[in-house]
This record gives sequence, structure tokens and C-alpha cells, in this order.
Amino acid sequence: MSLPIDAPPFSWRKKEWEKDLKVHDWITSYHHVQESDEKAFFDVILLGVPLSRSSISASGASEFPNAFRRSWEGFTTYNLEEEVDLRNLSVLDIGNVKMHVTDVALCHQHIKEAMQGLSALYPDSFIASIGGDHSITAMLVKGLKAANSKETIGILQLDTHLDLRDTKTDGPTNGTPIRQLIEAGAVKGENVHNIGLHGFFNAPSLVEYARDCGLNYTTLKKARMKGIKETVQDALKDLENRVDRIYLTVDMDVLDIACAPGVPASTPGGMRTEELLEAVFEAGLHPKVKAMDIVCLDPLKDTAVQTTVKAGTHVFLSFMTGLLKRIKR
Repeated sequence: MSLPIDAPPFSWRKKEWEKDLKVHDWITSYHHVQESDEKAFFDVILLGVPLSRSSISASGASEFPNAFRRSWEGFTTYNLEEEVDLRNLSVLDIGNVKMHVTDVALCHQHIKEAMQGLSALYPDSFIASIGGDHSITAMLVKGLKAANSKETIGILQLDTHLDLRDTKTDGPTNGTPIRQLIEAGAVKGENVHNIGLHGFFNAPSLVEYARDCGLNYTTLKKARMKGIKETVQDALKDLENRVDRIYLTVDMDVLDIACAPGVPASTPGGMRTEELLEAVFEAGLHPKVKAMDIVCLDPLKDTAVQTTVKAGTHVFLSFMTGLLKRIKR
């Protein structure tokens, strides 16, 4: 593979499939793929994007992809609530995008190239990217757009923030990914739905920009009044009528600080964990949601029992549950 991707830094020792599996027994590491099988079909391609130097606030989100992998031993593949076993999905962990120690622009270029290349190599696979700070979303979506230039892309964003800061003053940071995409013409404002905004964390100028470009946003208060499930379903229904594919971006700062202490921009008044799990499960069910990322989770700021890392892994598995039910319908 000539893409700017390093194979996973470690892999679990595999055991034969049996009645009970842990997640690390289920996900295939690139280390264990034979050269002849590189182009075999996988339902899901898993990509680590360990970048956090582009974060506005100090962040160790670059550590999450590997912390995410280490957490797999704490989860089984069986979802009791939905009575499905994720072993029925084939998932390939392709590894991490190569990062430069100081050159953020080069890191962003690698991210775009990795997504573009993977989309070409695995056109029928779902690509799940594990960040990293939220700046990676702009590069991932640009790569997706480059690989599918004739398609219209919509975004479902679960976030405390609009991420519409001015790129002229803030640059390609985790505060500007959605504005970067709108200004680049990769995504139209009207094709973005942001759910989960709350509190005192978005400036009036950003709300004004959102309204000017037609961006759809639903505050957490309104989403709760309507129902999280119903809010997500309505956003997806609106997008499905206007775009060819939907990209899901989950900023873990959408969670309340009590639920996710290991987030650089954690805030009070956010979603409860079960609300976020419900939201991503619904997104997983929708046939036009074809790629996702999970961003802004800093294991270095987490609790000793890894409250936030476990929540992030659960978000991934909950989405995969929806995806499996979608595929197996």
C-alpha cells in the first residue's frame, strides 16, 4: 500500500472464533492480512488519525487511537440490548495515518490522501476514523470528496460547538473544520446538521455565520424536548433527500463533563452517555451514512478507570450495531 499509513502499532494475539469473543478477537489487524487478501472485502475499514497539534487548547487526543485499541479487551462483540453479535461484520484495522512531529500542514495532507486512497481501494466499505482533534474532519471529508467528486456530501455533526471559527484568524484548527469545508465548496451549509449545541460555548458571530450559510443546528435542549432519536432521524431524513452520502462526525465534547472528563473542551450541561449512544445507533441504521469519525478525546486527561476512553469505544460499537442491523436487514 502506497498510502501515508502505518500498520497498527500493535495487534492482539488472535484466538479461534468461539462462542464468546472480545472486540480484540473480532477486529482484523493489518498485521494479519496476507498480501493476497489486501483487496478482500471488509464491511468496515478502521483508520487511526493521531493528530492533536492543530487543537486550539492543549490536547493529547493524538493518543486516543491506540488507547481505543487497548480498550477492546474490555468489550464483548455481543450487544445485549439489541441482541446482535458484531462478529457478523468484517472489520479491518488498517493502522494510523503517518504524522510529522511539527508540520501540521503535512499531517493534514496525509490525512486527506489516506481517506482518498482508502475510498478508492475499498469503495464499498464503511470507513471509520478515530482521531485526533476535530481538525481532521475537514481533511477526511475533503479526501472523501476527492474520491467521489460527482457526489454531494452531507454532514451529521454531534457537537457542543459549531466549529465555524474564521479560518483567516484561526487557521486549520479543531475550531474551524466545518467552515473550512463550506469555504472550500466541499459541503454546503444547508447540508450540515449539528445536534447537541448547548450552554455558553458558541459566540454570536458564529451563530450568525451559521444562519447566513443555511447551516442547520439543533440545541441539546430542543433535541431533548423532541427526543434524541427523533431529532437524529429528522436530520437524516432531511439530508437523504439532498445528498448522495452522509458523513457522521462525533465530537466527544458533546458529552457532559461528568460523562467525559477526558475531553480537552469538556463542558457542563452536555449529553448523557446513553443519549449519545442512541444518536449514533440511529445514524448507523441509515443507508446513506457511509463514513464517520470520533474526535477530541484525550486519554491523558481521563480518569484512572478510563471513563471517557470507554465511552468513546462504546460510541464506536453502538454505531457498528446500527450498521450491522442496516446491512443484515
